Amino acid sequence: MAIDTGTAEVERDPDRPHLVTLHVNGVPSSALDLSDPGFLAFEYMQQMAAVVAALPAGPLRVLHLGAAGSAFARALDHERPGSRQLGVDVDARLLDLARTWFALPRSPALRLRADDAGHALETLHPGSFDVVVRDVFAGDRTPDHLADDAFAAAAHRVLRPGGLLLANCADRPPLHLARRELVTLAGVFGAEAVGSGRLGAVAEPAVLKGRRYGNVVLAAVRAPVADDARSAETGAAEETDDAKDAGDATGGPDAPDLRDAALARALRTLPVPAHLLVADDVARFAGLTG
Repeated sequence: MAIDTGTAEVERDPDRPHLVTLHVNGVPSSALDLSDPGFLAFEYMQQMAAVVAALPAGPLRVLHLGAAGSAFARALDHERPGSRQLGVDVDARLLDLARTWFALPRSPALRLRADDAGHALETLHPGSFDVVVRDVFAGDRTPDHLADDAFAAAAHRVLRPGGLLLANCADRPPLHLARRELVTLAGVFGAEAVGSGRLGAVAEPAVLKGRRYGNVVLAAVRAPVADDARSAETGAAEETDDAKDAGDATGGPDAPDLRDAALARALRTLPVPAHLLVADDVARFAGLTG
């Protein structure tokens, strides 16, 4: 079916009729089990879910940059009832179809907005979200304007103190994109982010060892104590319906410590085990040492 950016097609699994995969321009973009809202098929989404589970229990305010079929938003709504989520995608027609095809939560649990992800960030209030998820691709890589210093600063701005950024970085050996973006995130989230367990990278071991193309989930946590600059940001963003709906994030100063052994264990015990680089390991990986 024609969409604004090309074509979209839904394919049913012949062995599991409730399992469907959304293909955008021939590329699998979302997979959903229509009978199980908590189901996540893609390994990198399972990894993201494990990191989100390290946040304090309760509803979350979540911004999804790159909504597609909203599989991850649907699963978070199931796991965290009462959450308020905003999904942004550049393709308005695709968002309309996703609402039609899939059992997505309704507004205000999940609002969908057609916009460029970078532009959408600029319109949202400081400290509005507990979690920001970036899952945007042009072809097989993240657009440059969504992986640079300006993007990292904008994502940092809309997170509450202690809030979590998760960025899906698809890369191939020797993982130059993932390493470069970790350096960018360290520059924006603070030099102490590495040592204090607020910067990490998650992937399958074969991907981290540079043996094949794959997804690397980058995680960065905003410092849990608000800095003086935040007060100067108040009112800097444009007032939109989506911004009003987001309001102030409900989370307090609690911040996940990516060094937590329970998180590493949860990632190792996924159906496809994943490894977490944090502290000295992520510093060496990104070349942040010495």
